[in-house]
Amino acid sequence: MAKKALIVVDVQNDFCPGGTLAVLQSDEVIAPINQLVNQYLAAGDLVVYTKDHHPANHHSFQSAHPDGIWPDHCVQNTNGWEFHPDLIVEGPVFYTGFLAEEDSYSGFGGHIEANKDAQLLGDYLKENGVEAVTVVGLALDYCIKATAIDAHNLDFASTVLLDGTRAVNVNPDDGDKAIAEMKSLGVVVL
Repeated sequence: MAKKALIVVDVQNDFCPGGTLAVLQSDEVIAPINQLVNQYLAAGDLVVYTKDHHPANHHSFQSAHPDGIWPDHCVQNTNGWEFHPDLIVEGPVFYTGFLAEEDSYSGFGGHIEANKDAQLLGDYLKENGVEAVTVVGLALDYCIKATAIDAHNLDFASTVLLDGTRAVNVNPDDGDKAIAEMKSLGVVVL
């Protein structure tokens, strides 16, 4: 049987209720994700996490740059950067967006240390014999979509579980468009 990995994307306080970039109903993903974490660990499969790790002057921030598109979020070592306190964290963490000029919606841009020369998520999964990934976390129409598509493009069988994610929906149909795009590219969406 192929070794599998669960990729838990950016379940951080700033994306949860009360956060600076809160996703509606994002707290509803915690219980399904924790159930999956326990299932994967019990089966001997991998669980990995991604974490936005932005400097205070990140180029995507409206406060830092005139063309910034997001409110400040997940600034390194702040409360908003922390994982949601109810999330089970039992695996390595891969850091994304830790350079001021770098965007990385995909977890596959994540490094095991906040260092551009550190190991990337895709290399870690391949080293561990992973052939199939399931992607959950926040948010469906940005980081989940990018991570699932990159997984597919890197030849991992890629699945997104909708119970374990929610969309930002800057536009009301962004989540639906993300689902359609992923399916059209070969990502399984359940």
